[in-house]
Amino acid sequence: MDTLRPIDPAHKDKAKELADAGVRYVTASWIDIFGRSRAKSHPVHLLPELMAGFARYTPRGINGIGAMDPVEEEVTTLPDLDTLTVLPWDTRFAWMAADMWSDRGEPFSLCPRSILKQQIDRAAEQGYRCTLGVEPEFYLYRPEDLTSGGFGVLTATGAIEPSPAYDVETTYDVADFLDDAVTTMGQIGLDAFALGAEGGVNQFEIDFYYKDLLQMADRLTLFRLMMHQVAKRHGLAVSFMPKPFANLWGSGAHFNLGLYEVGGSGESVLRLGNPAVHGEEEWSKESKYFVGGLFQHARALTAITNPLVNSYKRLTPRLVDGSVSWAPIKIAYGPNNRSCMIRLPENRPAIEVRNPDASANVYLAGAFLLAAGLDGIANEIDPGEPITELASDRDEIQRLPRTLLEAVEAFEADELSHQVFGKDFITDYAATKRAEWERSHLPVGDADRNAHLPYF
Repeated sequence: MDTLRPIDPAHKDKAKELADAGVRYVTASWIDIFGRSRAKSHPVHLLPELMAGFARYTPRGINGIGAMDPVEEEVTTLPDLDTLTVLPWDTRFAWMAADMWSDRGEPFSLCPRSILKQQIDRAAEQGYRCTLGVEPEFYLYRPEDLTSGGFGVLTATGAIEPSPAYDVETTYDVADFLDDAVTTMGQIGLDAFALGAEGGVNQFEIDFYYKDLLQMADRLTLFRLMMHQVAKRHGLAVSFMPKPFANLWGSGAHFNLGLYEVGGSGESVLRLGNPAVHGEEEWSKESKYFVGGLFQHARALTAITNPLVNSYKRLTPRLVDGSVSWAPIKIAYGPNNRSCMIRLPENRPAIEVRNPDASANVYLAGAFLLAAGLDGIANEIDPGEPITELASDRDEIQRLPRTLLEAVEAFEADELSHQVFGKDFITDYAATKRAEWERSHLPVGDADRNAHLPYF
């Protein structure tokens, strides 16, 4: 069987070990632009060949970027054995994260995991290591309750006004699902420390501890897969869609970035975030410049951290009922200020980037955020003064893009985008996202006709 690399005899022993434990299939998962796992599954005895690179794909259109082409070059998956996880909800299968490689022996230009690894390597060359914690919000519902007007009310407690956020009884109503989810998370390497009801009816959040950037990207990809599978065991469905209904709170996925200096005598944390966490009066210059870099590239970043037309229906200052949405729209930072793009939490040494949502591909978002922050450090970019009041009311503060089209145009124009992603990715991603925006914008529907036909 043709492989990209020589077969390692040690992998035959691993295949036997898995088979003896009851595993029947292995999945070397590459990640599409939407952050979903894609792969074929193979009988476990083929693990050595799989590790050497024999599974080939034609991924472009299927990957969510570019047009499908039946004569395109194939790519080969090279799995990362360190990520191998026997799936707790179906122990017949073992899952691994994999990179996509061309037959020329180089990373595929549209491979999100390879793009992130390149930025991690560049950070290491500069003496830095990055960590990431993510706070994904999601809606939980019965599929049969879904209508054009909402999810229905899942919990016996019902809707809580003005918001079910932090409501203990609402959490207890879905404890069977949440307990199953948290238990399964532990089995795939994610340690939860908090769970509870969020701001929207049927909306919840499970928080877990941070990891190195690549590890978090791999685990979060598996987490999303896991959550859908666990929900189905309970006759439920989950959605990480940024804004499923106009009258409901949006679902974010705040990125908490930490940064470490790596040196010959070990490593020390760069004091990212609120200096009060460290018992200091001044925050570190690296922390300030890191935020400055995020601001410098904020509008371009949004094309990756908020990648859907629907994402920008969350990034609004108010909900349809006029209440504050809690989603940021301004390129600003503040200590514990949730109306800003960046919050400096008072309980952890991290910078919380609040605009990303869970539709973002965490590999791509992590790569761009890391590169932007390090660009800020390298060029000593000052983010200005912190904001302590509602940022959306400050007209003089630059705004995040209002639409996906605005974000894509900023993405194409930003020099750092081209350094991080390369020409091939920029071209195909921009074309794909522009087409997505046009499909949403160009159709004329009943709302337009009802509003305008009688008057014009």
